[in-house]
Amino acid sequence: MADQQRILTGMRPTGQLHLGHYLGALENWIQMQHEYECFFLIADYQAMGDHLDDIGLIQRSVIEVATDWLAVGLDPEKSAFVIQSYVPEHAELTMYFSMLMPLNQHQKNPTLRAETAQLEAENQNITLGFFNYPISQAADILLPKAHLVPVGEDQVAHIEYTRNVARRFNRLYGEVFPVPRARVGRIPRLVGTDGQAKMSKSLNNAVYLADDPEAVKQRVRRMVSDITGENPRMRATDPGVVEYNPAFLYHDAFNDDQDEVAELKERYTAGTVSDGEVKEKLTDAINRFLEPIRERRAWYEEHPDYVRDVLNAGTERERVIARETIENVRQAMQVVYT
Repeated sequence: MADQQRILTGMRPTGQLHLGHYLGALENWIQMQHEYECFFLIADYQAMGDHLDDIGLIQRSVIEVATDWLAVGLDPEKSAFVIQSYVPEHAELTMYFSMLMPLNQHQKNPTLRAETAQLEAENQNITLGFFNYPISQAADILLPKAHLVPVGEDQVAHIEYTRNVARRFNRLYGEVFPVPRARVGRIPRLVGTDGQAKMSKSLNNAVYLADDPEAVKQRVRRMVSDITGENPRMRATDPGVVEYNPAFLYHDAFNDDQDEVAELKERYTAGTVSDGEVKEKLTDAINRFLEPIRERRAWYEEHPDYVRDVLNAGTERERVIARETIENVRQAMQVVYT
C-alpha cells in the first residue's frame, strides 16, 4: 500500500443512492480500488449543513450509504469506508484551512454560489457550516494526502478549490500536501427521469439502487420522452430525435445488449417504435443491471453488524494517517507550544 497513490472521495449521507451516483461515482470507484489506496468518506458533517433538523435521516443514511457501497462491489479489504465525524482531525484541518483561505476566493466557488442561490430562493437559512463546506471538503481530501479525487462533473470546481488550498499552504509552510487531480466518470452526469439536468433525491426524479423491479418499472414509465418539451412524439410513427429522449442515455449506460440499443435508436429515428417499447426494454435492462446489486444488498441488510464493523475498521485506518498528517501540519505551521 505504501507505494500506491491515494484517493479520497465520498458522499453525504442523506438517503439511499441512485443510478446517478453509480454512473457519476461508484462505477469509477469500483475500478480504481484495484489501482489505488482508497478512502471512501461518509461526510456526515456536511450532511448536517442542511439536515441538522433531521439527525435521524443522517443516522439511517450512514448505514444505507455503506450498504449500497458494499452492494455495488466496493471491497472493504481493499478500501477504507470512513465516517467523517469519527476522525476529529477532519475538523481540525478544516479550522486551519478556514484561517488560511481568503473569503473572496471562497465566495467565487461556482457550485457554492449556485447552491446558496437555490437555498435563498427557497427562503431557507444558510448556516455557517453549509457556507464553509468547500473548506471542509478540501480538508477531507488533503487529510489523507490524496493524489486523485474521482468526482461527478458538478464537483470539479471543488477539486480546483482544493488544489488552490494545497498550493497556498505549501507556498506558506513548505511541501506538506500533494496537489490532487480530479477524475470524472465515463458519463459525467445522468439526467433525471423528468429531464432535469441532474438526478436528485430532492427532485424525486431518480431510480434507486435499492428499487425493486416494480419500482423501477413505475419510475421508467413516468420518464419524459423529450427533454426540450418542444417536439413531443404524438404517435409511434413520428420520427424521433434520440438525443432529446433521456431513455437512450440510460440505455447507453445500463443496457448490456448494445445491439438492441442500436436497433431501438434506428427504429426511433425512423418512427417504427413506440416510446412505450423503448421504456419497457429500458426497464428490463435496468432490472438486469440491478439484480446482482439487490442480491448482495439483501445479505448486508440481514447483517448490519458486519456493515458497522466495516465502518469502524475503515475509520480506524484513516485515523492513523490523519494523526500523522496533523502532526506534519502543526510542525509546518509551528502550532507547537509545549
